Amino acid sequence: MLGWARRRLPRTRRGWRGAFQVAVLVSVLALLPATWLRLSTEGRVRAAVGDAPSAPVGVVFGAGLWNGEPSPYLAHRLDAAVALYRDGKVRALLVTGDNSRDDYDEPNAMRAYLVKRGVPDRRIVSDFAGFDTWDSCSRARRVFGVHRAVLVSQGFHIRRAVALCGAAGIDAYGVAVDEPHDATWGFGGLRETVAASKAVLDATFRPDPHFLGPRERGIGDALAADG
Repeated sequence: MLGWARRRLPRTRRGWRGAFQVAVLVSVLALLPATWLRLSTEGRVRAAVGDAPSAPVGVVFGAGLWNGEPSPYLAHRLDAAVALYRDGKVRALLVTGDNSRDDYDEPNAMRAYLVKRGVPDRRIVSDFAGFDTWDSCSRARRVFGVHRAVLVSQGFHIRRAVALCGAAGIDAYGVAVDEPHDATWGFGGLRETVAASKAVLDATFRPDPHFLGPRERGIGDALAADG
């Protein structure tokens, strides 16, 4: 095996130079999607709830359940959403997540968490087919009629969410929920490097979500509750 590897290595300075150029090119191409995400969301991400602009709707993306309850990362997103509502930054909340199995229901777990912390149930709308970020953004616009929103997620994910919701036709801003930079955070950042490439494809081709379904009036009804 070692002998095979040695035979594959460049044997000349020119060969090494070519290999280096190829490595640089691959690295640049790998970083282009992440660069696009940063540039396309410049000025649209806030580090604190108090700095977020006002919008009719806040959108909270699912982040997993532990024994049927929101995971710590999801709970922190929901806490930020509660603060947005209490501060009058948003008037309705769209919780979007995975409900593809009978024993796994992110949106209802998110709703229960919000209600327990004082958000009126009539102000919460559930999207049960938010299977990934693009699906959540596309359905928010096409199914629920969201035109302007404040999105809530962790810092490693929020720019992708803002960019994709923008591509879906939503005037979107984001609140980056702070977290300790632990192993989970590191894994999330690594995952985003890969997910950025898919985001470019989704933003370019704008495919239908896995499940589109008919238009729903939930957001309109939640906002009408103002009266």
